[in-house]
Amino acid sequence: MILQGLFDVLFNGLSIGAVLLIAALGLAIIFGLMGVINMAHGELMMLGAYTTFVVQNAFKPLADTPLFGLYIFVALAAAFLVAAAMGLFLERQVIRYLYGRPLETLLATWGVSLMLKQFVRSVGWSMAIGIGIFALLFWGGQAILKRKIDWQRLKGRALTILLPLSSAIALITGFLLNNNKALAKPWFSARNIDVTAPGWLRGQAINLFPEGMADNALLKTIFSVPSARLFIIALTVLCLAGTYWFLQRSAWGLRIRAVTQNREMSACLGIPTDTVDALTFALGSGLAGIAGCAVTLLGSVGPNLGSNYIVDAFMVVVVGGVGKIIGSVVAAIAIGTMTYLLGSGNIPLWMTQLSLNETLQPVFDFFSFFATTSMAKVMVFALIIVFLQIKPAGLFPQKGRGAEI
Repeated sequence: MILQGLFDVLFNGLSIGAVLLIAALGLAIIFGLMGVINMAHGELMMLGAYTTFVVQNAFKPLADTPLFGLYIFVALAAAFLVAAAMGLFLERQVIRYLYGRPLETLLATWGVSLMLKQFVRSVGWSMAIGIGIFALLFWGGQAILKRKIDWQRLKGRALTILLPLSSAIALITGFLLNNNKALAKPWFSARNIDVTAPGWLRGQAINLFPEGMADNALLKTIFSVPSARLFIIALTVLCLAGTYWFLQRSAWGLRIRAVTQNREMSACLGIPTDTVDALTFALGSGLAGIAGCAVTLLGSVGPNLGSNYIVDAFMVVVVGGVGKIIGSVVAAIAIGTMTYLLGSGNIPLWMTQLSLNETLQPVFDFFSFFATTSMAKVMVFALIIVFLQIKPAGLFPQKGRGAEI
């Protein structure tokens, strides 16, 4: 029926838009507020998904108890912390040296994304121990040397010795441990992993109508929606509200907005701009981790998870207007609805039901050609290119002094 198809388009478009928005929300902060093109954002989502998988396995002894259904909330917190910690590390060790050079940040973060993919495919106990030894020797050695020597004067010489020495010891240790098959076995490998959703989110549909109207079988069929997608929509709303409150109502949010508008003046007023940069990047990365946790409720995930979302996430940010969260909301819902509408094949189906397929044969053939997910993305991308020719600054362009920089 056309009514059921229309509701499916609206709801599934909204749910796809929610997934895109939760993926793009962190990117809107990093790219929109900091001007950093973070190509590793999708891999931060991947880390959130794998963190969810690990937390689920930790809860497996409780599989026969009601407590197992609560693992998703622990996973959300853990995914946020793991992705935020990786984002903080990335900002401190790579991004802080590349501010104001967007092409360099693009290339650097693209390299980081490749390393994170390979890390997930290959990581086992031997690699984890080797990385731990390197971190202990390299950063622990720096901490000791800073107390013993004139670090600023001898920093270059110290790092010249410390880096290759730590790397050599870590590599030799890793190679020796690889002789043990149990230690060399990858934790995840290149295969996709499946995360079991809690029972209260698995295979259940919720009727959106009150009890009296829910007795109508037709309305119950049309307006029954999967609980997992409703959970993702609710999670997106909470993340959006929390991000808005943090940026608009908290003291650190005020500092972030001040540094975004005028870094030099903010530094003169005593705002620690380095700390603000680190906090902003960690916040955006943590939101990517939450997005990865949410994606596990929709199906299996793997090392290439980030590649499936990074382009769409950037499209949401650019179409909505760089740095405008409300623009990202509108763009995510519009792109999600359009993608599902074209890719689901509903338009040719409706035209057939209305006997318009012969009268409007060229239109029918056009929408039939794009009635697949991959071709729908091609059409949406083409429409976005046309839209940006008309409004290159997006739906909600920046105004004032910040737009002139």
